[in-house]
Amino acid sequence: MEYIYAAMLLHKAGQKVTEDAVKKVLQAAGVKVDDARAKALIASLEGVNIDEAVEKASFVAAPAASAAPSSAGQPEAKKEDAGKKKAEEKKTEEMAAAGLGALFG
Repeated sequence: MEYIYAAMLLHKAGQKVTEDAVKKVLQAAGVKVDDARAKALIASLEGVNIDEAVEKASFVAAPAASAAPSSAGQPEAKKEDAGKKKAEEKKTEEMAAAGLGALFG
């Protein structure tokens, strides 16, 4: 995950996302750098529009981010529905996280 964060930080700062730049960010953060992982990250980002990928991931996660109303004082059936909605939201969040991870290797 650190490698993805380093790439996103570089991109957000307007820097070119290169193998050397990723290594420098990771070293500055005190992470022991694995050259193969840094190289693989850069290879997987080849041709990827990071802004577009983040926007798509945000769009998928947005419905999950909306807060469900509290179930306090509701009849049992409504509490069950609220529980199902929370479970669905968690699945949506997990899917978004998995999708973002797949984009960045």
